[in-house]
Amino acid sequence: MTRTFPLTTSVKKLRTAASLVELIVVVAVIALLLALLLPAVQGAREAARRTYCLNNLRQLGLAVHQYSAAYGRIPPAFCVSRWQTAAETGESWSAQARLLPFLEQDNASKLIALDVDWHDQVTTGVTYQQMPWLLCPAEPNRHIRYKNQAPYVAPVSYGFYGGSWHIFAPETLRGGDGVFIVNGHLRLTDVRDGLSNTLAAAEVKTYQPYLRNTQRSLPNIPDQIDTFRDHLGEFKTTGHTVWPDGRIHHSGVTTTFSPNQVVPFVHQNRFYDIDYSTQQEGNSARHDTYAAVTARSYHTGRVNSLRMDGSVHIISNSIDLSLYRALGSRAGGEIPQRSR
Repeated sequence: MTRTFPLTTSVKKLRTAASLVELIVVVAVIALLLALLLPAVQGAREAARRTYCLNNLRQLGLAVHQYSAAYGRIPPAFCVSRWQTAAETGESWSAQARLLPFLEQDNASKLIALDVDWHDQVTTGVTYQQMPWLLCPAEPNRHIRYKNQAPYVAPVSYGFYGGSWHIFAPETLRGGDGVFIVNGHLRLTDVRDGLSNTLAAAEVKTYQPYLRNTQRSLPNIPDQIDTFRDHLGEFKTTGHTVWPDGRIHHSGVTTTFSPNQVVPFVHQNRFYDIDYSTQQEGNSARHDTYAAVTARSYHTGRVNSLRMDGSVHIISNSIDLSLYRALGSRAGGEIPQRSR
């Protein structure tokens, strides 16, 4: 007698095998689509971050012009008297802090006094307030700093240009060749190279390693990136983490080196890409401040920048260094070269 098997059993087996193959195909197709879409999504996100970053710089540019219209001058980067430190004069606030009323931060500006040192006003909460227009959306290190287990200060992603190299001479009270300088009383008309030809601000990285207070006298601008390899001073990893402070390594930038240039330094057998300052402004009556504070960003191959006319621009890492330094000076007379 011939045995027969129910047809339903064979159909069930066939259907099980077919659905497994289908599942594998579907998974493969999804994986392929994800592989194709992920770069596009990441590219869209980066484009959005760049746009947001440029908008932050536009707001800063508008605030600078509003400040100038209200006070008749460009905000100073830092203030110090001849024989007094910044802490004694109480004028250590940054240009960013002076712009608060023009950046829809009236409440914050009313809580502080610009003629009192910012260190004495931490309890107001303003010094560690994370100002959204001061942080690039691509910046990963956005956390505030603490001191004695209490909130202390917040970082900043945009530095104002103080010059190419020489930043401050305490004996003469002379500032740098940029626009945002120590004891600055510059007017827009003092930017003789033209507002559209002069840099105002650019991106910087928060928690930037830097070497300060080397007390070196280096009048000539360095052209070698390893110039500071054997210098001794105070090594820190907190550059651009103190937005209220007007010193160049906290809220400024220079054109010493091209954007995103790695400036090598070894500390305790570990390699760092550093900023450099020979002397903190206001801490010495005789040592000049020379500084290399490089524009840096997390946007590949570039930094976003602001010019004094309020326009925003992309600066490539490969920009000619002489052109970059010319753009950073307010009255260098390089307009014919720039226009070519």
